[in-house]
Amino acid sequence: MAADQRGKAATLTLRRRLLSNSCRLFFPEDPIKIVRGRGQYMYDEQGAEYIDCINNVAHVGHCHPLVVQAAHEQNQVLNTNSRYLHDNIVDYAQRLSETLPEKLCVFYFLNSGSEANDLALRLARQYTGHWDVVVLDHAYHGHLSSLIDISPYKFRDLDGQKEWVHVVCAAQVGNRHIRRAGGVFVADEIQVGFGRVGKHFWAFQLQGEDFVPDIVTMGKSIGNGHPVACVATTQAVARAFEATGVEYFNTFGGSPVSCAVGLAVLDVLEKEQLQAHAACVGSFLMELLGQQKAKHPILGDIRGVGLFIGVDLIKDEATRMPATEEADYVVSRYFFLETSCLCSVYCSDWERAPRLPLLFDPRPQTCWAHRVQVIPSLSSHFKQGNTKAAGALRHRQPQACISQPQAA
Repeated sequence: MAADQRGKAATLTLRRRLLSNSCRLFFPEDPIKIVRGRGQYMYDEQGAEYIDCINNVAHVGHCHPLVVQAAHEQNQVLNTNSRYLHDNIVDYAQRLSETLPEKLCVFYFLNSGSEANDLALRLARQYTGHWDVVVLDHAYHGHLSSLIDISPYKFRDLDGQKEWVHVVCAAQVGNRHIRRAGGVFVADEIQVGFGRVGKHFWAFQLQGEDFVPDIVTMGKSIGNGHPVACVATTQAVARAFEATGVEYFNTFGGSPVSCAVGLAVLDVLEKEQLQAHAACVGSFLMELLGQQKAKHPILGDIRGVGLFIGVDLIKDEATRMPATEEADYVVSRYFFLETSCLCSVYCSDWERAPRLPLLFDPRPQTCWAHRVQVIPSLSSHFKQGNTKAAGALRHRQPQACISQPQAA
């Protein structure tokens, strides 16, 4: 408890002394010390309230009471190695299976999205007998060495591209190309799964009803902040993996507490109709951003679906040259307004695009999208040499949501 009373400067001094510089902070020029969260709001040590538009973990809102309760109750009973027989893990696997195509019926539980993607690589390579991997440009799949090798977002600043890694744009390759070549399709749902895209529970479903990946990986939002992850695959892929004779186990993956938390997250998503809420709020936010694009030439593409949205900042509409300096400026600022905002606006960097919580809101008649509006022309701001935080965000009074979410 004593550490809770430590001042921000003292905390920062200790962090700089004890943690690696590669473990970077948000807003490094003037870091924010967050001590509490609730719903879509976060609070610093002075009690200032922020709307969290960065977080990609607190999927149903910070400290959702039902999720906290589930973890607490199971912690009081049992939390142990997942190799013991227990109901929670099979109940959770069954609930997840109900959200997925019937073909995806075998589940592995892990602790993180990086572990999930590493296991997906092992499954795919064992099943196909090949090492090559096709990945999308700018992709990021995790921090393990195996995943750095297939993440252009990372390897271009390190050892470079391996000969067995093939980087493409989304339009250059499709499911039919992969299958014809004898490959398997891995859908990384770690950022976009669990209703975040609004229209569907899983982002791969945006590709059409007939598209079913061979492997699906889940993490981050699956546990609302609790370290849990999952890989779902087909019987054929799982059997090929089992044929090696080498068992797979993960000491804490699928533990009773992790599965209790996962079940609670699914309950909240269903009871509070958060997938429909993501569609409602995301559509309204896209509309607001579209209005700003008409006013300010610095705004290029506005892409996204549901509450997975990115804004492209450009210097010139004809050349579409990225406005890198302006984007860095927006990212590095936070604003003490009536309600401050932690916001992500990036150019040419989709791994860092906003992954907004699905917004458990104790005041359901309001939507945060009504409270935040991207404003002025940053290009003009830079031409004038103004380096102060004159405001890339503006606060306005909340209004009733344009429509209440209906059942998905």
